Amino acid sequence: MVELKERILTGKGETVEVRAEFVYDERLGIPVPSLSREWDDYSAAEQASILLEWEAIRGTIPDRIYRLERIIIRKQDQLDREDDFAVSCRLNSEIAELASTITDLHIWYRVQQDRTDTKSHT
Repeated sequence: MVELKERILTGKGETVEVRAEFVYDERLGIPVPSLSREWDDYSAAEQASILLEWEAIRGTIPDRIYRLERIIIRKQDQLDREDDFAVSCRLNSEIAELASTITDLHIWYRVQQDRTDTKSHT
């Protein structure tokens, strides 16, 4: 298997190298799987390689969630002191979007775990 990698420039000016089977999701801040064919159409070696890459990405998710939680806490502190209604609405919206991102990251974190659990029960 030829390992195709591509360098992606994030909105934060960071460069991330991702395999062809992954695409960088700016909102989540991580590469996510973007398979070009059905999972079972990949050879066992290709599947193992993709899973190895995903495990490395997956391992960064807890730190990403922690950073987003810290941002939420800062915004909640701002919200507690904010008197301007329009600014309060904006902060609430930003907090909700960050919370939504955290929820999606939790889902992605469980993707491989769920697949492994499903495979072991079949």
